[in-house]
Amino acid sequence: MAKEVFMPKLSSTMQVGTVLQWFKEEGDSVEVGEPLFEIMTDKINIEVESYEEGILLKRYYDVDDEAPVNAVVGYIGEVGEEVPNTPPEVAGEKAEEDESAEPSVNVITDSSNDTSLVEEVADENGGKVRATPAARRVARENDVSLSLVSGSGPRGRVHEQDVVMYIDRNKVIVTPLAEKIAKEYDVDLSQVTGSGSRGKIEKADVLAFIESQKAASSSVAPATGERVKLKGLRKAVADKMVESVRTIPHVTLTSDVDMTKVIEVRKALLPVIEGQTGYRLSYTEIIMKTVAHVLGNHPKVNASLVEDEIVYNNDVNIGLAVAVENGLIVPSVEKANQKGLAELTEVSKTLGAKARDNKLTPNEMKGSTFTISNLGMYAIDGFTPIINPPETAILGVGRIVEKPVVVDGSVEVRPMMVLSLSFDHRAIDGAPAAAFLTEVKESLEDPYSLLV
Repeated sequence: MAKEVFMPKLSSTMQVGTVLQWFKEEGDSVEVGEPLFEIMTDKINIEVESYEEGILLKRYYDVDDEAPVNAVVGYIGEVGEEVPNTPPEVAGEKAEEDESAEPSVNVITDSSNDTSLVEEVADENGGKVRATPAARRVARENDVSLSLVSGSGPRGRVHEQDVVMYIDRNKVIVTPLAEKIAKEYDVDLSQVTGSGSRGKIEKADVLAFIESQKAASSSVAPATGERVKLKGLRKAVADKMVESVRTIPHVTLTSDVDMTKVIEVRKALLPVIEGQTGYRLSYTEIIMKTVAHVLGNHPKVNASLVEDEIVYNNDVNIGLAVAVENGLIVPSVEKANQKGLAELTEVSKTLGAKARDNKLTPNEMKGSTFTISNLGMYAIDGFTPIINPPETAILGVGRIVEKPVVVDGSVEVRPMMVLSLSFDHRAIDGAPAAAFLTEVKESLEDPYSLLV
């Protein structure tokens, strides 16, 4: 009997995987433990090994295709065995689809004008729409036609957030005829100015917008240059950043830190740690050690937001943002608060090298409770880092640069560094976030206090 090949779930946040390459063609023999295909998640690239032996009978997904976790991506069996021409439904998906499918209704269409076209629009947008119950509820409450909403789920299924985003983008009043014309010409109604009462968009408004776009495009030279499809790791990073910015209310606090004593500490420990580990101690490890220590005093910052629950993590696992070709990867340094500077230097350098060589394991990519993003090697003073969900905070580190500062009433030149703390205001209030950043600043300005 033919055996299914599934898209594995490699992390708690993984929803889809992107097929990067197949190592076997249909008809090739496959052994147990042999690499079958390579996938990319939102965090890592990994080769998937076969749990069965036989012949690869079917591949349902091509390179760069996305498949939901637990989806059947292929079959392994004996020569001549019959398998489906299309991938089977993901477990639980069919039931949800049947429950949520319903004829769509017209949403923000104002039927006071062009009433002769109401039935025609309804027929055009009618039929079965794949949507979750929550999406149906929000659509019904806001009089939104699910047929107009682009679904982000597997096979175009509409989720609640898709409906909410559609409502935010389409807070306009439009006649049915104007809506029909806009759809035919792929016009974004949010860019059209309505001339009717209460700003209602009518047929003439849409036609005028179409003509203005034609005139503008004819007078502007076409864009030239190389076009590269957003895919692979770059697409995964893009999706992750959009999700974070769209769903998390970011607030960023900044603070200037006098790094005079940190520079002294690094200079003193540099030969010692290099002699023990073979790696040079950097400011990143000193900042990581400081942050890990301070997080132990601020459990509200060392937290994760999972659905509607705030999880105060017992362990302090520091995510270290590493720039790689075409993207950003965040390996996790486990229990960083229990490691000394020598061990932190060795672990962080090793993880950074593995990240750049694309050799991180799934375990090395998960479990971080707080992330540090260091741009100090560039001419950057401060920036707004984007939170790595489900974490609730991230620390951005700028360069160390000499600046005039007032010390005990006198102006002195000191090596200063800007720290930028972005936090999720749903889980953390401003005062505890400020208290955490203040203690990080004070600890860096007196690093010897960490030894007490």
